[in-house]
Amino acid sequence: MSVLKLKPVEPAANPNETTKRETVDLGNESDVVYIQRFVPYDQSWNWFNYLDNHIPWTRPTIRVFGKSCLQPRDTCYVATPGLTELSYSGYQPHAYSWDDYPPLQEILDAVHKALPGSSFNSLLLNRYKGGNDYVGWHADDEKLYGPMPEIASLSFGCERDFILKKKPCKKSSDGSDEPARKRVKKSNHADQHTFRLKHGSLLVMRGYTQRDWIHSVPKRAKAEGTRINLTFRRVL
Repeated sequence: MSVLKLKPVEPAANPNETTKRETVDLGNESDVVYIQRFVPYDQSWNWFNYLDNHIPWTRPTIRVFGKSCLQPRDTCYVATPGLTELSYSGYQPHAYSWDDYPPLQEILDAVHKALPGSSFNSLLLNRYKGGNDYVGWHADDEKLYGPMPEIASLSFGCERDFILKKKPCKKSSDGSDEPARKRVKKSNHADQHTFRLKHGSLLVMRGYTQRDWIHSVPKRAKAEGTRINLTFRRVL
């Protein structure tokens, strides 16, 4: 497993200076951009406290491998009116508007400023209330995001590992079908990257990352604090 040890990003001497970032080339027109100190420390806590206390969090029942279960994290969905409705794992969340929670528009503006050319119009918020909350292996490859979606993930609160792994082939080496979760365990560790997402950090997946890679935020026994994650996407 390749754990990315990125050099610290020092605060800009000039407040207007473009925030420094690290880019990881995944190959095949895919890359990941990581900005470790995207939001200043104090502002990050201000936004964390607002989101923790004012967002209408829910923990829905979803279907995984044909079975109903409680989603292992809280969630909320915000989108521009008129977009195709989001649906995943048999669950269709209610879409709140940006005007319902004005600080979200401020955060969106900051993300757009950091990523020229981006035009996100939807936001999925997730709250991990401890180390047992997680998100399993998946790719955000739904058709409503198009073939090369740009996905920006902003983190507040408790640090958690974000793991990227090369998508396994649809068939095993002997040509036989095999469950995806078993193929993931057998994949080459050289095709895996781990990011330690810090308070106020921004991670952006671009190009064909959703086509060729899967990602997860696994359980962590020592992660006792709450983490709030904002994932910005563009619905076509």
